Amino acid sequence: MDGIRNIVILTGAGISAESGIATFRGPGGLWEGHRVEDVCTPEALAADPVLVHRFYDLRRAALDTVRPNAAHEALARLDREWPGELLIVTQNVDDLHERAGARRMLHMHGELRSALCAACGERRAWSADLPPGTACDVCGAAALRPDIVFFGEMPYQMERIEAALARADLFVSIGTSGAVYPAAGFVRGAQAYGAATLELNLERSEGSAWFDATRLGPAGRLVPAWVAEVLGS
Repeated sequence: MDGIRNIVILTGAGISAESGIATFRGPGGLWEGHRVEDVCTPEALAADPVLVHRFYDLRRAALDTVRPNAAHEALARLDREWPGELLIVTQNVDDLHERAGARRMLHMHGELRSALCAACGERRAWSADLPPGTACDVCGAAALRPDIVFFGEMPYQMERIEAALARADLFVSIGTSGAVYPAAGFVRGAQAYGAATLELNLERSEGSAWFDATRLGPAGRLVPAWVAEVLGS
């Protein structure tokens, strides 16, 4: 693609929906039966740690039943073959990008297969259940919690994301609702730095009007086609 060297990609729930991971806002979504306030806030964790820990234990276990789809595989191919800078920023807490082979990426909202010590801030890989009161190997405090960015908490690596957006020639949003900030503001941030912007989504997001172009359809079809276009094959 002429003039494009540095790319930032934002992915949301829509890219993993085709792998069988229910979306946050869709009918029958991941959070059905639980109010956000009951499972994804610091107050919920303090009020009912058993419920919150069990909720994420079930989400973590469910990862074993799903696998990356064609969209994840295509972005992993882009990661391998793109010669310029690339950063895949995902709002998702699943590990499907990594399992597809993507490496130049980060999880801004945390990861299901990770535990966070609420006392010292240590993060560590975690694949089993995580009962309340589990001790941290570093500081010894019985304070490990799901490594999920709760509502009201600051997303991870915002400085790195902002720096990448400032260098980007192209910003692409894939499968996002355009409703959750600060991610919903990335398109305007990228444009302010002069980047071209593209949305790939099943339907128009709340922020569609901000993009230079929007392509509608399933991620499993749109993303491989776009990656092939970018790589010239």
